[in-house]
Amino acid sequence: MAREKKLWAGRINASMAHSVEAFTSSIAVDRRLYRCDITGSIAHVKMLARQRIILLSEAQKIVRGLKAIEREIERGNFPFSSADEDIHMNIERRLTKKIGAVAGKLHTARSRNDQVALDMRLYLREELKVILDAIRRLKKELARAARRNLKVIMPGYTHLQRAQPVLFSHHLLAYVDMLDRDGKRVEGCAERVNVLPLGSGALAGTTFPIDRAYVAKMLGFPRLSTNSIDAVSDRDFVLEFLSVSAILFVHLSRFAEEMILWCSEEFGFIELPDRYCTGSSMMPQKKNPDVIELIRARTGRVYGNLQALLTVMKGLPLAYNRDLQEDKIPLFDTVDTVKASLDMMREVVRGLKVKKERMLAAAQEGFMNATDLADYLVRRGMTFRSAYTLVGRIVRYCLGSHRRIEQLSLKELRRFNPRIEEDVYAFLALDAVIERRRALGGTSSDNVRRRLREMGV
Repeated sequence: MAREKKLWAGRINASMAHSVEAFTSSIAVDRRLYRCDITGSIAHVKMLARQRIILLSEAQKIVRGLKAIEREIERGNFPFSSADEDIHMNIERRLTKKIGAVAGKLHTARSRNDQVALDMRLYLREELKVILDAIRRLKKELARAARRNLKVIMPGYTHLQRAQPVLFSHHLLAYVDMLDRDGKRVEGCAERVNVLPLGSGALAGTTFPIDRAYVAKMLGFPRLSTNSIDAVSDRDFVLEFLSVSAILFVHLSRFAEEMILWCSEEFGFIELPDRYCTGSSMMPQKKNPDVIELIRARTGRVYGNLQALLTVMKGLPLAYNRDLQEDKIPLFDTVDTVKASLDMMREVVRGLKVKKERMLAAAQEGFMNATDLADYLVRRGMTFRSAYTLVGRIVRYCLGSHRRIEQLSLKELRRFNPRIEEDVYAFLALDAVIERRRALGGTSSDNVRRRLREMGV
């Protein structure tokens, strides 16, 4: 049985080798672009009719055929074929079978090069809206958790060593600020995605009197690409999205790591919901934080996708090259991973159980009010460096007697410096240590409440 001739055959006379057909086919990957491809084609053909490049009756027939194909795909009745390589050729081949030779007019003044560039931008534009909403929902869930645990005190850390007491709510809101920046990066990426490349042709534009502005208006693009060579070979918008996603996963992975530490017996600060954990096949006592471990691990996939496309693009000559077919797996995998991970993290945060007493007990150890004792002495006339040195001596004394600073008697404290008075104990209380940090951005409960009000929580 003779094989159908490729729609792009042109000067190519021999049938493509089966091995090459399998090697070059991308339909298994890019079939998810079908709706974007059909949307772009409908806008294109309406413009062709408006410009009298084709007849209105022809355009209407093509549009009806494309909409029928869209319904076939959505019902699962579309006969995808790897022989037609990609989603664009699959749809055009099916359109020809449904409406005849007039389908061949759809590709007038268009190349697969500007067609796929349009599809990718349409696809990513919609996915960025979903991702931005998922970021907002995770921020809200973190804010709700902060509100529920507004006054819970925990150790703050530097170098993973206990440093100063902070509110757990303040710690959670640190991730809200990170996600704020992620959201702004997504918005910036969306602005640069929202540029119409269609009308660039293969690389040099077209000789037909097309109206790109009309197509842009139909498809909701505020700007047109200004260089046809750049438009078909540009994947900066994909690289930017992958970069934005990599930074987002820095934040998700850091939060996952902290929760993994916090739910361990050694910390015991939180407990994860059973439904987001697994057991061990051998050890019946185990409760493993697998879900957030996988979020942490999938950071590697997102980083890898960025590196993969950077490598594809590096040194790639203008304009279009088939190498660009390899942009879709990194893009689609990252989109899926980002959306799933944001949603899963939000579910975990919603069910988080905070062990307040354990956090407070940890905050009471480690001399985390030592800086405040130095501040107390500064308020009584000492320079900070002198006070710092003096408090270091007091800490060494406490270590030798296995006591906390506030457990020393006033007499013992005054041996180090007579400026110390009875009011030092109230000054060193953890609540007071927290609430004195009222400067904007500090851990005081007033600051936390202000931030939550700003978020509407």
